[in-house]
Amino acid sequence: MTETTPARTPTVGDQLAASVPMARTLGLEFTETTAERAVVRLPDRPEYRNHVGGPHAGAMFTLAESASGAIVLAAFADQLGRAVPLAVRAEIGYRKLAMGPITATAVMRRPIVDVVADLDAGSRPEFDVHVTLRRENGDVTGEMTVVWTLRPSN
Repeated sequence: MTETTPARTPTVGDQLAASVPMARTLGLEFTETTAERAVVRLPDRPEYRNHVGGPHAGAMFTLAESASGAIVLAAFADQLGRAVPLAVRAEIGYRKLAMGPITATAVMRRPIVDVVADLDAGSRPEFDVHVTLRRENGDVTGEMTVVWTLRPSN
C-alpha cells in the first residue's frame, strides 16, 4: 500500500502569483499573507534596476501594491462571493535610496469587522492599507497607502 501526500492548499500569495502577471514577471515572493499582515519580497535583479542601481520605482510600486492586495484578499476571503476588492487610489513616498532586495509589509488601517459591517449595511466601504518598504538591513526606503473598496457583486 502506498501513501500519497495530500495536495497543498494554495496560499493567497500562490493565488496572486498565479493570477497577476506582473507579480510573476517581477518574481515577487509572498512570504506571509494573513489578515493581520502581508509581507512580500522583491528580489534584486539587474533587469529591474534604475539609473542609480536600485530597484525601479515602478517595481517598488508594484511590490507595495501587491502586498496591499495580499492582505486584502486574506482579510476578506470570506466576502469574495459577494464583493470584489478594488484598489481606488494609491500614494507612495520614496524616502531613501532602495538597494538590493526590498521587502514590503502591509497592514490594515481599519478593523475588518467595521468594513464588513459597512458592506452588510449596503454601502461600498473604503479602507486604507499601509505598506512600508525596507532594505534587508531594515532601513525604510518608502511608504505607500492604498485605498481599497469592496464593490458588491450584485
